[in-house]
Order: sequence, then structure tokens, then C-alpha cells
Amino acid sequence: MFGLGWGEIVVIGIVALIAIGPKELPTVLRSVGHWMGKIRRMANEFQGQFQEALREAELTDLKKHAEDVTNSITSYDPLGDTQKEIEKTFDFDDPLKEIPKTDASHAPDAPPLPGTVPDGAMLPAATIPPVEAPIPDVPMPELPAAVTEKDFAPVTTQPAVADAAKPDAKSGGSAS
Repeated sequence: MFGLGWGEIVVIGIVALIAIGPKELPTVLRSVGHWMGKIRRMANEFQGQFQEALREAELTDLKKHAEDVTNSITSYDPLGDTQKEIEKTFDFDDPLKEIPKTDASHAPDAPPLPGTVPDGAMLPAATIPPVEAPIPDVPMPELPAAVTEKDFAPVTTQPAVADAAKPDAKSGGSAS
């Protein structure tokens, strides 16, 4: 604990024997051991409390981090965000929005005022945004043949017959 070697402990023991005396040395050593035990227990208790405080602080940090992650997850709405992006991408200006409606105070028998569209009327084709050219009709490739048991059968090879190497029996065996 204090970094004492055997030599230093022997010197301390000899000095204690001379200073205290042989009669009182055992009681002094017992009380020193008792006090050393108390000091060690107190040090261990302090160290345990310190370690517990560190664990509690770390646990508090982990709880805070978990709450932050939970809050960030609950505020994340992938479907809603995707829907907003799609709506934003395909958000076209309403062509009827810019054309003023007929005034209700205008007489119903009278023709509409110039530059207005009566309620429920259709816009002329020139104001409707043009539709892009249709996609050409491309034929689909043919489907492959259906899978059968023959596709999984082992491949067997037959030995090649060497008809040319055998002598011909009709010709007498000589090929001249």
C-alpha cells in the first residue's frame, strides 16, 4: 500500500521493539491492525460511493440520450414527409385561380363579363397545361419456358463409340 519492502518493514519492527518494548508490542500491533482495518473499510466505502455516483451520472446521461433518441424518432414521420414531398413535386397551379369568377351582383340573364368564367364552366383547351407525349408501346420480351423435373435431372454422358477405329469385318480387316 505504501510501497514498503521487506527491508523497510524489518527496520520499522526493530525500532518499534526498541521504542515500545517487548511487553506492549503485541497490544500496539493489534490496535494498529484494528485502525488499519477501519481506514481500509472507510476507503473502500468512499470508493464504493464514488463508483456509485459515477454509475448514477452515467445512467442519467444514458437516460437523457435515450430520451433524445426517442424524441427524435417520434418526430420523424417518413410517410408524412414523403407525402409532402410528392405533393410539393406535383403541385400545379390551378388555372381557374387566376381567372375571376362572375360577380353575383351581375344579372343572371346578362352575358358574362369579359375576362370572367361563369361557375361550373369549362376552360378553353388553350389554358389547360399540355400533356407530355405518350410513351411508345414497346413489346415485352417472351417469358422463358416453364421449369420441369428434367431441368434438375443429372446429366449422363454415353461413351463415344469408335466405329472408325474397329476393323471392318466385310473388307477383311485391311484398309489399303
